[in-house]
Amino acid sequence: MFKSYSMELAGRTLTVEVGRVAKQASGAAFMHYGDTVVLSTATASDKPREGIDFFPLSVEYEEKLYAVGKIPGGFNKREGKASENSVLTSRVIDRPMRPLFPKDYRNDVTLDNIVMSVDQDCSPELTAMLGSAIATCISDIPFDGPCATTQIGMVDGELVVNPTQAQKQASDMALTVASTREKVIMIEAGANEVAEDIMIEAIFKAHSVNQEVIKFIDTIVAECGKPKHTYISCAVPEELFAAIREIVPQEEMEVAVFTDDKQTREDNIRNITAKLEEAFADKEEWLAVLGEAIYQYQKKTVRKMILKDHKRPDGRAVDQIRPLAAEIDMLPRVHGSAMFTRGQTQILNICTLAPLSESQRLDGIDDMETSKRYMHHYNFPSFSVGETKPSRGPGRREIGHGALAERALVPVLPSEEEFPYAIRTVSETMESNGSTSQASICSSSMSLMAAGVPIKSAVAGISCGLVTGDTDDDYIVLTDIQGLEDFFGDMDFKVGGTHKGITAIQMDIKIHGLTRPIIEEAIRRTREARIYILDEVMAKAIAEPRTEVGKYAPKIEQISIDPQKIGDVVGKQGKVINKIIEETGVKIDISDDGSVSVCGTDKEMIARAIEIIKSIVTDIEAGAIMKGKVVRIMNFGAFVELAPNKDGMVHISKLSDKRVEKVEDAVNIGDEVTVRVMEVDKMGRINLSMKPGDMDPNVDVSTLDSGRRDSDRRDSGRRDSGRRDGGRRDSDRRDSDRRDSDRRDSDRRNS
Repeated sequence: MFKSYSMELAGRTLTVEVGRVAKQASGAAFMHYGDTVVLSTATASDKPREGIDFFPLSVEYEEKLYAVGKIPGGFNKREGKASENSVLTSRVIDRPMRPLFPKDYRNDVTLDNIVMSVDQDCSPELTAMLGSAIATCISDIPFDGPCATTQIGMVDGELVVNPTQAQKQASDMALTVASTREKVIMIEAGANEVAEDIMIEAIFKAHSVNQEVIKFIDTIVAECGKPKHTYISCAVPEELFAAIREIVPQEEMEVAVFTDDKQTREDNIRNITAKLEEAFADKEEWLAVLGEAIYQYQKKTVRKMILKDHKRPDGRAVDQIRPLAAEIDMLPRVHGSAMFTRGQTQILNICTLAPLSESQRLDGIDDMETSKRYMHHYNFPSFSVGETKPSRGPGRREIGHGALAERALVPVLPSEEEFPYAIRTVSETMESNGSTSQASICSSSMSLMAAGVPIKSAVAGISCGLVTGDTDDDYIVLTDIQGLEDFFGDMDFKVGGTHKGITAIQMDIKIHGLTRPIIEEAIRRTREARIYILDEVMAKAIAEPRTEVGKYAPKIEQISIDPQKIGDVVGKQGKVINKIIEETGVKIDISDDGSVSVCGTDKEMIARAIEIIKSIVTDIEAGAIMKGKVVRIMNFGAFVELAPNKDGMVHISKLSDKRVEKVEDAVNIGDEVTVRVMEVDKMGRINLSMKPGDMDPNVDVSTLDSGRRDSDRRDSGRRDSGRRDGGRRDSDRRDSDRRDSDRRDSDRRNS
């Protein structure tokens, strides 16, 4: 049965249609927010997937270019690999919903969101987030929802709910918050160094709006929700836990996991696993879930020691950071490099600079995002965790970590006018034991400064963890979590920022939400740790950006020209600009607004190219002293190229102060000469002089050529007089001939 539900959300109408389309899905919500339309569906398999120890949830966010009236580029003309925005949106949908499914559920679940129409003022990402929650809530899939999501911007210091396109462009914050009925379950943010107290206010403003949306979802579920289906539990049998404890007592497990060396801990667990496999060799049903049982045994051991005894696996205090190290210029030939080490986590970052033409083009559904000047890429090879597997390119995790570091650094980058470069930083994971994304922020910041990028401030990142007990008040926040604390803890709260404020947040949790005191403490802890890293570690490696780009980096100079003269610089079929490039070896990029970027490694050639471009766009005026090349010689003078397609003529009388019998006695083709513009006539012809006496810039060319013009007038007068005299003589001759002819005719008649 088709039903439609509507509510006003941030001044726009949100409409949910149930039963109109996709009726064979377990749950489907046809979402309308303004003119944005997204189809959200939830489906689940009938049986659990065999041989896995995790919940197989897949979240898809599909951007259809027809939604914005575009045909995909390329030869295939159809949507291909998911865009980076699609991957990031899928991750944002996944993170708040995954904890709300049963922990022992192993059925495959797919949440699919198809963007079918886009109103740029009504976020399709937000619409899909809400749609996924609604589709799952009304389905028969076990789910402890609902949850809701809200976006917050900040324009002129005021917090804005679900900002429009124009508001996003002016906003100092891009915050996304998901909530359950009582708690915050996910935070994602990018910000222009926003203060911590303002960020907390924005988070709970979004949480308040989420409660209104959850009430709206409750109405839909009450009328359209299906009964939840039963499923086969994949929980580890209690008798197996009891048997494991007899063979491996609690004290032995504590010794195995409580070490600051990851490899030692893994060796200890391998030995315990081998002992248990031998003990349970005749119980196949137990062997099938033994890995999960050992994982849960470790988890319970670690959580108990942290929560009750305040003892961390590596012996640190709850607010203590692992040993830190920072260094720059690791690689000699790259444009910039830096390495940041935190315990057994180590990131080497490389910065590459290029002309703006190397910026990444984006072919997506956001009309305002068509290119990206700064790109941060993150790689996670298997050797960094002591494993072996082939590289298949970046997965969703790598894309997400790269985007987080990129978001943290964008607010401190110089503008294109200040620094006309495309910038790429690549974080190579050398070693991993937790918080590699935050180490990427630190190493990227130093790498940029080492490359000579004038960033406004250094940026550091740090992550906090959480272990909770049976009540909301029973918890402990951990500063700088390592891998084990991330695996067995309840939260990974990542914050990047400067001395001034926050530039990025990403929060993942495994429980049903966080209270305000936990969030406030996590933000306070990350600020304290961030300031320490900036001042005591990073600043000692490199305190500020270098004043110039490196020896091997391209040098870029930028000038502005009249947009009407771009065609003159480019020339017919690009002949002019290609000639400049061939002569100087530079790369030239011209924008429609007249911005010209000249890129090369030789400063002299860059200067030469700029000189040529300026000569092309500068109108030649009488009196100017210029340099040019002799390109043609005639018997009456030489033609000098002052700029591409701009030639002037030096008359033979103007080649020297002395008499010149033959033009070749003074100049030859290819000679570089200095000339002065004596005249630009009405036809645009340029008359030049090479006479030393004409080169004084303080002397007006009109006085220099007055004698020549008087002489020319006298010569012209003589020529005109000659023509008049010649005309009279010709007339007299014709009259005499006629008289002679008349006499001959008369004589002939008389005869």
